[in-house]
Order: sequence, then structure tokens, then C-alpha cells
Amino acid sequence: MTASMQLTTDWLRTRASLTPVDMAVTCGGVNVTWSALHVRADAVASALASRGVREGDRVALLLANGLPFTVLTHAVPRLGAILVPLNTRLSARELTWQLEDAGVCLLVHDGSTGSLAAEAAAALDVRLADAAELREADAACASEARDRLERIHTIIYTSGTTGRPKGAMLTFGNHLWSAIGSALNLGLRADDQLLASLPMFHVGGLSVLVRSVIYGNPAIVQESFDPASVNAAIDGGATIVSAVANTLTRMLESRGDIGYPLTLRAILLGGGPAPRGLLETCAVRGVPVVQTYGLTEAASQVATLAPAETLRKLGSTGRPLFLTEIKIDGAAVPGDVGEILVRGASVSPGYWRRPDETSETFRDGWLRTGDIGHLDGEGYLYVLDRRDDLIVSGGENVYPAEVEAVLLSHPEVIGAGVYGIDDTRWGRVPLADVVLRPGTALTVDSLKSYCRGRLANYKVPVHIRSVRALPRTATGKLQRRLLGAPADMLPQHRGP
Repeated sequence: MTASMQLTTDWLRTRASLTPVDMAVTCGGVNVTWSALHVRADAVASALASRGVREGDRVALLLANGLPFTVLTHAVPRLGAILVPLNTRLSARELTWQLEDAGVCLLVHDGSTGSLAAEAAAALDVRLADAAELREADAACASEARDRLERIHTIIYTSGTTGRPKGAMLTFGNHLWSAIGSALNLGLRADDQLLASLPMFHVGGLSVLVRSVIYGNPAIVQESFDPASVNAAIDGGATIVSAVANTLTRMLESRGDIGYPLTLRAILLGGGPAPRGLLETCAVRGVPVVQTYGLTEAASQVATLAPAETLRKLGSTGRPLFLTEIKIDGAAVPGDVGEILVRGASVSPGYWRRPDETSETFRDGWLRTGDIGHLDGEGYLYVLDRRDDLIVSGGENVYPAEVEAVLLSHPEVIGAGVYGIDDTRWGRVPLADVVLRPGTALTVDSLKSYCRGRLANYKVPVHIRSVRALPRTATGKLQRRLLGAPADMLPQHRGP
């Protein structure tokens, strides 16, 4: 690319020059304009440079959602360094592995993660920095390579459903085209306010900050998901919100019979197949839910249902975003089920220092997602489940998400997770862990009967166990690989 064709990747600098006094971030009662955010990012970039951070270095963030995370998201790339957001819920041992794998030179923490950061970095040559202490220093913070869209912006570690997690590399171009594709699908309005309540160490949360600066719309940053706080932010003007089925359910329960204001344009619902009952409830109540399908390896959204299609295509995650293609591996006609393959401008170039895994997942120009789904005659995508979660019982396919949707349709069930175990007769059979509404008189036998009236016999769980909580990620996604653990060993969660 010649110098005349280069596109600036210092999006905050450009935004601050275009709309300096417009609101950029609202967080904890503090409002920051684009101009002020630019000044803060410059100061922090200078402080990072004084600590030895140089172009190409990896800087890890072990931070809660907040203004420091937002500032660092812009400051680190300004140096030409690579951002590595880390999951604050991981153990020190898990974090140590990721720090070493990424070759991190500096780990930035806050007051709540200082001890964890110190423990994780203890055996490594990794410097520590408290985000609150990063102040402007007399050090250069310019990068000669900051205008190349193919440069790596972020390394985000996948959840590691099998084996060690892998660091998905996302370029500036990946983030940019993802933001553009989303805007072309949902539309872009001057009065939009983007709510950031999902963890920013995941691509779904981080993408809000990226879209915010590219669009020029303010981000309302919340430290963590709380249904009452999310609902209050919507009443206060938030127009676009991201959620998963579990968090949306809690939002509706907290809301009661009170409707949402007309200013709410879309609740982007991702994180896996959504129970049809939840979608139907939202349709009846006029909640503008828009199903979306995305991956870390594709900088968030891949396909999103246009708002006007919500009722006509209930259950679909929509058609591919602009400059993104989707096909079903081996499908001959619409409706054929198979692995979902994706290619396009938002797709990662591969995994950090993982050539074998990269060549296995990114084949012939296509990202093999590991998800199972189908396309209808109009090109709308329907996601059924993870390929690794598929249960083949007696030669028949059982999709856990389908069984979970039936369990969740029972009014006394507030959480459900379905998984498979080996069986000498059928190969594998489905089992289920469920969270029941407190005080219910529902029995396991009656719940099985309920399923038999709605599912083929081979799909009905051979055993249903009542548990107090289900294992979930920080974004609320079900961790199906952890189902079946002893009930008293399940991690504590605020929701089912």
C-alpha cells in the first residue's frame, strides 16, 4: 500500500479532531469528551513508553471495565504495541500461561487485580504497572507503522473449549471492517449511545469501544453486568445494547411489566443459540431483540439479523455482514446442516505463534468455526450448536441447544445445560443439569414428561439433575464442557 492510500489507524486522534467536544465515554458518573480522551490516551502512551514499551511489544490488561481500560485501549496501539486483554476471572496459573504464550512485556492491573497480577507474573520476566499510576512522562510515543491496517491490534485468547486457549490475532482492518459491517446492517444515528456492560476482555465488549470511536457515538461503560443498571442505562438513553440469553432473561425479570423506551433501537443477542421461548417473549413485549452470530476470530459479529426481519425470521442470526461470506460445509441445497464456514475482511489472520492450529482452522481462505448450522433459501443463517457439543445417539443428531430451549420453556426452569455421556447401547445419550425456580414443587419425572411431549424420545435427557447454578463465562455464556461436575463443586454465580 502506498503512502497516499494508507488509512490512519489512530482512530481516537482523528475522532478528537472531528468532534472534540462531543461525549466519548460515560463511566461511573464521569463524562469525558473525545478531546479529553485523546489527551488522556497520549499521556498514558507516554507513561508506557517511559516503562520501555516499544512497537510490536505485547501489553496485557488485567482490568475491570472502566475508564482506565478505555484509555489503554487507545494508548497501547498508539505506541505500535499490541493489546492483550486478559480474563480477570482466570486463576493465576491460567494467566501465567497466557502471559508467557503472548510474550507480554508489561502487565497493567488495577486495585482489584493487583495481587492476582503479581502472582501470575511472579515467575516471568513481566513488568507490572498499576493503571492508576500511569501518568505522562518524557518519552517518545510515536510509531512508524501505525498506518497499516494489516498490523496486529489485539491478541484475544479463546475460551479454550478443547486444550489450551489460543490467541486470536485481530488486525486494525479486522476491527474496522467489523464496525463498518455492523453500521451498514443496523444503521448509524447521531444520537446513538452504545452500552458496554459485557467484559471488555472479550471481543464482544472490546468491540463496543472500537465501534464507538469509529462512529463517533459515546460508550456508556459499566464495570460489570447488572440487570437493574443496564435497564437504567437504557432509560437514560442507551440505544444499542449487547446481551446473551442469560443476561437478557435477567434484564426482563428485573424489568417486570415496564416496557422499554422507544429510544432503544436494538438488543444484540449473541453467545449461542437463543431459546425460542425467549425470542417469542421479547416479540410479544415489543423488546427490539436482534439475534447475532459472532466469533473472537472474526472481531465479533459475522451475521446479524436486520431489525426489520426480527419477526419474519425468528430464530435466525441473519445474513452475513457487508464484506463477509458464510457457507455451510458440504451443503448441497438450502437447509442442509453442516459446519459454518466464514471468510471476509473481519476474519483474523490466525493464532499467535500457532502455525499448526492456524492452518487447521483457517483453510482455503475460510475460517472453520466449529459451529453447526444451516442457511435457508434466502441466505439467512440458523445456528444449531457447537460441533464439539453435538450428541450422536443411535445414529441420530441431538443438539443440546434445542433440548435446553425446551427445558427453559417450562415456567419452573430458570437455567438448563445439556451434555452427552457414553452409552453402550446408543453410543452417547443426553443428560441435563437444570436450575429450578426457588420453592417449586416440580419433580424430575414430571419435567421428563414435559420434554417427551415436545421432543423425540432420543432427544429427551435420560437423567435430569437439579443444581443450584450452572457454569458460565464472564459474559454469561454456558460452559457446557463443565456440566456434570459434582453439584457442590459448581462455581458460584449471581444468575442461573
